[in-house]
Amino acid sequence: MLQVKKEMVIINEKAISAEEAIRKAGKLLVDAGKVSFNYVDAMVKGYKEIGPYIVLGPHIAIPHARPEYGVYEQCLSMVLLEDPVSFGHPTNDPVKLVCAIGGTDNESHINMLRELSTVLGDPEKIYGLMNARDYNEFVSYL
Repeated sequence: MLQVKKEMVIINEKAISAEEAIRKAGKLLVDAGKVSFNYVDAMVKGYKEIGPYIVLGPHIAIPHARPEYGVYEQCLSMVLLEDPVSFGHPTNDPVKLVCAIGGTDNESHINMLRELSTVLGDPEKIYGLMNARDYNEFVSYL
């Protein structure tokens, strides 16, 4: 089961762009001391340069960057947007759930993606996450 602390989750957050949504998820990681500001900038830069490769499923984006950009500790933040935002993905837009991850090395990064995909591949869990009204309800689907 995925563990995510209350301070790493925001429910019904407003964002007007993909970049703003990524930065809000990244700020949770920075505020918790898990990553540097450079890491958040690298997540945004990757999105801008490579495109919506981070939109890994319908309505779900998982921004991330290489560990050397400033990951201090393996981490995950989740931001459920009040209104979905377009990331430019041809089939999985608009995004409502932004899950920012930081791995300390390539293996931890892959393991985090694998663990997330287990939850995010379950339609019932996705429905519950997307419609959660508060933290307790949200984490009950993880």
